[in-house]
Amino acid sequence: MTLAKYIKKRDFKKTPEPKGKVLKPSKELTFVVQRHDATTLHYDFRLELDGVLKSWAVPKGPSMNPGDKRLAVQVEDHPLSYGKFEGIIPKGNYGAGTVEIWDKGTYTADLVTKGNATSTLRKGIQSGSLKITLHGKKLKGSFALVRMKDGKEKNWLLIKHRDEFATNGKEPAAKNKVQRPVTSVRSPQAKERKFKDFIKPMLATLTDEPFDNADWIFEVKWDGYRAIAEISKDKVKFYSRNGLSFHELYPEIATELKKIKKECVIDGEVVVLDENGKPSFQKLQQFGMNRNFPILYYIFDCLSYAGKDITDKPLVERKKILEKLLPKSNLLKYSEHILGEGIKFYNESKKLNLEGIMAKRADSVYEIGRRTTYWLKIKNHNTQEAIIAGYTAPRASRNYFGSLVLGIYQKGKLKYIGHTGTGFTEKILKDLYEQLQPYITDSSPFDTKVPLNAAVTWVKPVLVCNVKYSELTHDGILRHPVFMGLRIDKSANEVDQLETNMKTATKDTTARKVTKKTPSRKTGEGKGTIIKANGHEVPITNAQKVFWPDEGYTKGDVIDYYNSISYYILPHLKDRPQSLKRNPNGIKDKGFYHKNAGDAAPQWVEHIEIRSESTQKIVDYILCNNKATLLYLANLGCIELNPWNSRIKSPDHP
Repeated sequence: MTLAKYIKKRDFKKTPEPKGKVLKPSKELTFVVQRHDATTLHYDFRLELDGVLKSWAVPKGPSMNPGDKRLAVQVEDHPLSYGKFEGIIPKGNYGAGTVEIWDKGTYTADLVTKGNATSTLRKGIQSGSLKITLHGKKLKGSFALVRMKDGKEKNWLLIKHRDEFATNGKEPAAKNKVQRPVTSVRSPQAKERKFKDFIKPMLATLTDEPFDNADWIFEVKWDGYRAIAEISKDKVKFYSRNGLSFHELYPEIATELKKIKKECVIDGEVVVLDENGKPSFQKLQQFGMNRNFPILYYIFDCLSYAGKDITDKPLVERKKILEKLLPKSNLLKYSEHILGEGIKFYNESKKLNLEGIMAKRADSVYEIGRRTTYWLKIKNHNTQEAIIAGYTAPRASRNYFGSLVLGIYQKGKLKYIGHTGTGFTEKILKDLYEQLQPYITDSSPFDTKVPLNAAVTWVKPVLVCNVKYSELTHDGILRHPVFMGLRIDKSANEVDQLETNMKTATKDTTARKVTKKTPSRKTGEGKGTIIKANGHEVPITNAQKVFWPDEGYTKGDVIDYYNSISYYILPHLKDRPQSLKRNPNGIKDKGFYHKNAGDAAPQWVEHIEIRSESTQKIVDYILCNNKATLLYLANLGCIELNPWNSRIKSPDHP
């Protein structure tokens, strides 16, 4: 089983595998398990010894259950450098398919007899009985490799010894008892690396209604993974919103990006299309298991061109540059848009059952890493990112688990938001069950008792998933949630809010509270109302949206209130820059601050640019000097007003 056989089987002009040679032994002996999606999916178990990797193909993968005896077929030795190899072996080559590192670490001999550890290991392989301890991320503890007595020298068994790392054997029914390493609901299960230096994309704010406006453009809201690509002369960096490399997951797109001739940074979304040609997040999750569906990179923005930063250029100018920049390609697609007609575009997206639309100010600059109201997302479906905190025991004929227990972070604590038992195939159940095993914990990650009607296994709150749901209860529980897939591009600490515009959350409350006395509403009735003030027309949107769910007060009530007290409040607001605190989802929404608001306001709103001493950047503050501006701010969801203590004529003197 020498390296000569390894080299003889390969044409290194065509395959990316390392040619390699015998090297000096490492200070610590290493092992690696590589997931090899070739003609048949299998796992390659490799142990460093005598300067090479002794190798076995394990069809069902290693198991941590001592009751599982895994067939391990010894193959040719591999060079040590192969232990770091991940990539695609092209068709027509030996072992064609995707190679991904599943686990790696160091190992030691269990019992060192006469001589040193190396000689003990060497004798173990020669005799057909090797006992070792693995120190990996997934594989831990003592294992045995035993040659089978079937007359075939290459057939071995890989067996886990009973120790503190062994699983207890309480697994699903025998027909599904294979504990193969995770092939995953993630697309394809590569050992993803993370870039240290990466660009965080500009993010959009959720809003509830489409609108028409000649100053805005409208795009499809793609149902996939946000992705940034940095293209330079000698390399391509392709990664997720949190810097996770997409080179190993989507090598075909990473390769296609090399066709772009200019140095640039572009922003878009990786999407997989279903059998009807529509974006499908679930198909994206399953892409590693079924690569028959087309994968595309829809690109909608350009941050730099020919090495020059263009983030300060208007969006429509950046998109013109982008459209000319992209080559003809089956994988790289320019994301089209329409101007002004948001309502019609939204209705068409609903007919096609798309996820929704994006609304973007045509003249907006690109604000790296910021969530902004210059970009808005309008959904057709209620979706939510959720942290998996546990799973319940299976019932009836189901295997692996019954439902997932879901949560989000609120003020640093995990809050229960429901559980989902639908949206799983047998394959997803199995893969997800296996992915959850390393995170099992004895205690609940919640501070409060969770209402469940089945035995639960708690897990550390690490994995994030997408769910679709029908509506949200008043106390923030998802109704009828359906599992859509895991999110590899988001960490648990990012899941800290319910993505809702309160429209469904307050449905029952509104009906229950309508008998309460509320302020009379002379203005703000209905949607699309216009209030005339100071000779200007102030558009009022979603006046019936409930801002106080317990009392039933609406956004229209807030606008009416400020309209009624304008005579008294305006003298105190005059010439004071406004730091807008916006709560577009009502009083229970944590809201956000919107200081740089003047540029997005109507022409008749006064504003002033002031350099911030803390950031040394220009901030465009609104000045609330008349009733029209006051009502405009109320319509933005400014339940409270936050003026400076000083006026612009003497900013240093409150």
